[in-house]
Amino acid sequence: MEKIGIVGAGLVGSLQAILMAKKGYEVHVFERREDLRTAPVIEGRSINLALSDRGWKALQLAGIKEEIEKIAIPMYGRCMHALDGTLTYQPYGKEDQAIYSVSRGELNRQLLNLAGAFPNVQLHFHKKCDDLNLETNALIFTDSQTKKQEEHTLSRIFATDGAYSAVRVRMQKSMMFDYSQKYLEHGYKELVINANPDGSHKLEKNYLHIWPRGKFMLIALANLDGSFTCTLFFPMHGEESFETIDTTEKVTAFFRKTFPDALELMPDLAEVYMRNPTSTLMMVRCHPWNYKDQVVLLGDAAHAMVPFYGQGMNCGFEDCTVFYEMLEKAGDSWENIMSDFSGFRQPDGEAIIDLALDNYIEMREKTGDPDFLLQKKIEAKFSKLYPNLWTPLYSQVTFSNTRYSEAYANGKRQDAIMKKILEIENIHECWDEDFVMEELLKLVK
Repeated sequence: MEKIGIVGAGLVGSLQAILMAKKGYEVHVFERREDLRTAPVIEGRSINLALSDRGWKALQLAGIKEEIEKIAIPMYGRCMHALDGTLTYQPYGKEDQAIYSVSRGELNRQLLNLAGAFPNVQLHFHKKCDDLNLETNALIFTDSQTKKQEEHTLSRIFATDGAYSAVRVRMQKSMMFDYSQKYLEHGYKELVINANPDGSHKLEKNYLHIWPRGKFMLIALANLDGSFTCTLFFPMHGEESFETIDTTEKVTAFFRKTFPDALELMPDLAEVYMRNPTSTLMMVRCHPWNYKDQVVLLGDAAHAMVPFYGQGMNCGFEDCTVFYEMLEKAGDSWENIMSDFSGFRQPDGEAIIDLALDNYIEMREKTGDPDFLLQKKIEAKFSKLYPNLWTPLYSQVTFSNTRYSEAYANGKRQDAIMKKILEIENIHECWDEDFVMEELLKLVK
């Protein structure tokens, strides 16, 4: 019987524990923090999750989809807030397609509850991973309560311990392991729009709200209690940055100038801004994701990305789905499974990192741009006329299980075609005419 070790009891680790438990393996999950099922909620450090098709597929596989649907709020599109308060709505896909705002803490608790219900799963908390012996597969932990060091030897190890993965650090010292990390020049800070006195939402809850301002942006996602979790993405340094906007007076003045309609909704903005920490944004790329058939990286440990496609968790969940399906296909034979998984999945990890970075520029700079909005209209119309010939890139990433690497390549081809369409004379006036669709059809074929 394979004895499975999972380092990290976050979203991806909890899901992987469930999937391995379903296969009957003895599963040990190690987490450096306290038990998240009973721990108090820590505010000020989270970006709301946006669950989409890849994530839902994994939750279905784990048997928890129906439970999470009860705490998920559908968002059918973006609502862009211009400086003058004008609102522009842009659907994400077809009429019934949505991404879903979900509480990270609540989802993690539900997954841990389900994992802990399996008799063949043991959850170990307060275990800080110090090292891994790659020859013996022995994990070394320090218990933060007893201060004692302990050793656990496992048959197979899944590292789901995040962007600063201790297991990956050990793998980096092995031969032929490539690794890079890059910080974005922007960081983020969590803010909040509280509910109305009657518990209702102050903004339309079924949209992801964006205040695009070129070099920075504010977003807001609805919560079940009537509030919105807001995230300010802002330069770390510079004339207008977290470094310089450092007093309550400066915060209020900056928001009055830049996000006036948002300021009206946040009477305690300055206090929350000063209280909540500023967090950094980092990307991690590495190869291979495995060490022999003993250790494999999943989630942020393998491919930490910036959060602007809403795919960080969805991608991590898809890692679990893909591994599970590959193991099923192999008849539960572990021979070469980790190296095969790494070779197959790593190009998709690279692609979604690039897609997420590209989408940041799109969200903060292009969502209010007339050419960009027109391109989306033309794509939507053409896709409706010829669904087998054109699926918008966002729909490929968000509303399908198309490999990220394939979607990325498709998106580049589509952008090149749309660039030619937008060069048509008076395209803003004539975009809805038949000849535009005919020209687009020619270019696609």
